[in-house]
Amino acid sequence: MNFRDPDSMNLVIGNVLRYGVLLSAAIVLFGTLLLAASNGFGDSSDFLTYINNQVPHSSFYVSFSSLFNGLASLNAFAWIELGVIVLIATPVSRVLISVFLFAAERDRLYMAVTAVVLLLLLFSMLVTPFIPLFQG
Repeated sequence: MNFRDPDSMNLVIGNVLRYGVLLSAAIVLFGTLLLAASNGFGDSSDFLTYINNQVPHSSFYVSFSSLFNGLASLNAFAWIELGVIVLIATPVSRVLISVFLFAAERDRLYMAVTAVVLLLLLFSMLVTPFIPLFQG
């Protein structure tokens, strides 16, 4: 594969997006099946009830340790959350791969612009939630 060829670049980027979305969908489907199996396939009224302004998985704490523990214990909400994380990471990984593809193409302008976009994406996802002004 010639990474200096625009068609090859488009193929790589298209595959990253395609397989990222498919992987995310498979993970969310697995989590949904776990949720249906744990709550019974027939009676879904208990876990669909909106109580006390809480999300349905209010007993599942969102952190990396709880996510890994939930995945290991086949917690349905942990698997669904992982699927959403993979879905969010898919376009971010596309931007990251684009930086490397532009570097291989030796296109410094597009590499720099794409690197700035990547830094802005990472800043908005990883730093902004900890800025007091943005905490509701």
